[in-house]
Amino acid sequence: MSYELYVGHASYSSWSLRAWLLLHRFGLEHRLAQVDVYEGRKMADLAPVAPARTVPVLVLPDGTAVGESLAIAETLHERHPDAGFWPADPAARAAARWVTSEMHAGFGALRGNCPMVVTHRRTDFVPPAEVLADLERIGELWAFARTRAAGTGPWLFGEYSIADAFYAPVAMRIAGYGLPVAGAARGYVNAHLADPAIAAWREIGAGWPMAEEPPYAQGTAREPWPAAV
Repeated sequence: MSYELYVGHASYSSWSLRAWLLLHRFGLEHRLAQVDVYEGRKMADLAPVAPARTVPVLVLPDGTAVGESLAIAETLHERHPDAGFWPADPAARAAARWVTSEMHAGFGALRGNCPMVVTHRRTDFVPPAEVLADLERIGELWAFARTRAAGTGPWLFGEYSIADAFYAPVAMRIAGYGLPVAGAARGYVNAHLADPAIAAWREIGAGWPMAEEPPYAQGTAREPWPAAV
């Protein structure tokens, strides 16, 4: 059983990272189809999975295409109910769906002001008030999740779950823009930075040819990607 995942550039596509983590972290056989989001060929690359207009798109072994990250996550959970995509405990599972859905639908200020870039860390970014407000709410949700965790691992609900895949790009934004984070939230960001899956995703991006960086990654004061925050 093998899946195909249509993704945008691994150095920049946060939603692609979420879907890929679900396949990679849970050991599901897959191959990647690269979609040119930045150089004018996006719709041609997505033509085989129409009517998709955005990445990621998951193609099931029977050829069915599923767009949108949350739909992909729930489809994988449905197809692999014993894999551990969601916490086994019903209360923790409900909480995990809550914090994941809020991430999927919210935090527009963080997304808009801090597009994901995993090639370097910006040193000149001053977060506006609305980004700080998003970070405060994210920290509140992370703390709430930990109160529902059944285990003692570094992830939101003890064991790695869909919730962690959805917040991985948030951790990448915190690391990549030097955003303020402390205490348990800092430890959670560092768990993502130390995750071999993140290193593997960054390697995919490093090997992906591109004419030039997207505008938001250009002309910024930068330093190497951090190992920790």
